[in-house]
Amino acid sequence: MDQMTLLYIMAAFVLISAIALCIQAGFLFGIYRATQAMQQKVTPMIPKVEGLIAAATTTVDSSRRQIIEITTKANEIMDSTKRQISKVEDVVSDASSRAKVQMERVEMVLDDTMSRAHETVATVHNGIMRPIREINGIALGIKTAFSHMARGARPSVAQATSDEEMFI
Repeated sequence: MDQMTLLYIMAAFVLISAIALCIQAGFLFGIYRATQAMQQKVTPMIPKVEGLIAAATTTVDSSRRQIIEITTKANEIMDSTKRQISKVEDVVSDASSRAKVQMERVEMVLDDTMSRAHETVATVHNGIMRPIREINGIALGIKTAFSHMARGARPSVAQATSDEEMFI
């Protein structure tokens, strides 16, 4: 390659670089103008945003305090509930043990009542019913004896019962 050709090639590339730098400078100027326009639009909003940030900060602080209060009250309620449940468990276990004792007493009273009723029935049976049967047996014997004496003779075959007919 000759020196002149190299010089022309280098001049062309320098020219292309200069044009690219000018284009970049134009874009940079455009970005500067857009930034200025954006700043002019945003500048009036800055006090409003600062007021909004202040309001948001107070709201967040207030919410944080309320959450802490609610959490504290919820913990107190849970502790109270635990104590009440413990008391209820004690009452239920006490009532359960008392009911068990009372059921055992009822069972003992019922067993005692049943044994006394059985003894009463046995006493009535032995003390009243047996003598009545014995008296009834004696009265029947006396009646049979009188009826036998009143008849006098042996019964005739005409007066025989069906049991007696089998043996005749």
